[in-house]
Amino acid sequence: MNGFKVLQVQQSVFADNDRRAEQLRQELKTQGVFLLNLMSSPGAGKTTLLSRTIESLNGKLKIGIMEADIDSDVDARTIEGFGAKVIQLHTGGMCHLDAEMTRQGLEALGTNDVELAILENVGNLVCPAEFDTGAVKKAMILSVPEGDDKPLKYPLIFSVCDVVLINKIDVLPYFDFDMERCAANIRTRNPAAKIIPVCARTGEGIDAWTDWLCNEVTAWQKP
Repeated sequence: MNGFKVLQVQQSVFADNDRRAEQLRQELKTQGVFLLNLMSSPGAGKTTLLSRTIESLNGKLKIGIMEADIDSDVDARTIEGFGAKVIQLHTGGMCHLDAEMTRQGLEALGTNDVELAILENVGNLVCPAEFDTGAVKKAMILSVPEGDDKPLKYPLIFSVCDVVLINKIDVLPYFDFDMERCAANIRTRNPAAKIIPVCARTGEGIDAWTDWLCNEVTAWQKP
């Protein structure tokens, strides 16, 4: 006879964060603020893409950016140069943001004059995908040099994203990257994901991306 109990733990360890995230989402809905969680590996082109996004949406949406990094303010300085409202978040060594961290960032950013708030999450293909930040939609960037097999190796981040931006398509001739194979790999993880090929450096595909974003913001702001 066993001298110990077996306890079935069925509640998610992320349950508390999930509750906070949903509460934040509802508050943002009331305020008419659309929050996007943008994720990728380091060097995939998040900050460059954001710069292009700000340029494309100039005069169309009031944008606020939260730049999350373990340290430094390099990205915030870059974004500030494009005239966007921006705040730098230091995670103190943590490789992701959760709902409470995001709330703190939004409070510091100030959302009274913001329609679209974008969180540039810490560069990482694992941890950021595990935590609900309270975002309305999740986007991720996969760059061509990373390879078309990444959806197979990092399934969670591809499965939770609403849109996948395949960046740096200008270097396709120099890498063994098959766009159709990549799309098929993404579909195995997330059949509903929208896939948009872009080049943040040249601007190719940015209109398709910002059109999608504007439509999502408009839908979110409807009563």
